[in-house]
Amino acid sequence: MKLVSYKTEDREHLGVYIKGHIYNLNSCDKLIPDNMNEFLWGGDELMEHAKRVNEDLLSGKMQGKEELFYELIAPVPHPTSCRDGYAFRQHVAAARRNRKVDMIPEFDQYPIFYFTNHNAIQGPGEIECMPDHFQKLDFELEVAVVLNKKGRNIKAADADNYIAGYMIMNDMSARTLQMEEMLLNLGPAKGKDFSTVIGPWLVTPDELEQYKTSPKPGHTGNAYNLQMKCVVNGKQVSSGNMADMDWTFAEIIERCAYGCDVLPGDVIGSGTVGTGCFLELNGTGLLNDPQYQAQWLQPNDLVEMEITGLGMLGNIIKKSKSEFSILALKK
Repeated sequence: MKLVSYKTEDREHLGVYIKGHIYNLNSCDKLIPDNMNEFLWGGDELMEHAKRVNEDLLSGKMQGKEELFYELIAPVPHPTSCRDGYAFRQHVAAARRNRKVDMIPEFDQYPIFYFTNHNAIQGPGEIECMPDHFQKLDFELEVAVVLNKKGRNIKAADADNYIAGYMIMNDMSARTLQMEEMLLNLGPAKGKDFSTVIGPWLVTPDELEQYKTSPKPGHTGNAYNLQMKCVVNGKQVSSGNMADMDWTFAEIIERCAYGCDVLPGDVIGSGTVGTGCFLELNGTGLLNDPQYQAQWLQPNDLVEMEITGLGMLGNIIKKSKSEFSILALKK
């Protein structure tokens, strides 16, 4: 099942995406709230209601209200929180190699994450960026999950049961801001807090059963063989696979929930897949060829991310009319 959030006349709704059409779930079953947040707090009970509607629409048993004029927004437009992990060893190793530092052994000892701005979540469409963001503006190709159960001290063996579904994530990054502030061993903050993109829809775990594979040796949790790619202005720049995650989402959730509550509506990203950002690609290119032409995102660039089973997430980068710069305020 593919769940979507969308707007009609500036009002948000919850729907199901079936064969290119969107149907309003609340109009099919009044027990289903008309927004994603309330739906996620309903846990497995509301998920089963939605699955029955989805099946009845697919079979023709039910004739639902099809939306004809709508704006697709982030599937989870108002997360309770947003964390991002660091699960792909290939990306971490390449980034450190490009900085001429050794691979950090702690990567293989425990999964880590950081909190980003859950109020800066966006879906398909335009991403407006400030002048400082264009100082080495980058994409990051990732997978994200959202939870639909409350929990604390969850063990990895049980953690997949807390996942409502999977989405594509683009963890937008302003590298000059990020690198400056992280010199002070704090962050990332301003380099990340302006936009995190998720979408185009939320895919429930049952749809991914056919892609299930084994996690890396010594790891616990579900893993999926999903091809991942990013295309910028029609040219493919990144290629990877979700199966390359060293730390599973189950293990990341176990760490997130240690000594604190995780909540329905919490979004958790995987971290960048290998080759999944210009920072890594540029670093590798310059390491192999000093004449390599580094690339960063520019105004009006079209960024399209596609992951097997999860769809395609497209965004156009737009320049703000404001000329305000915080980089210019440095003492």
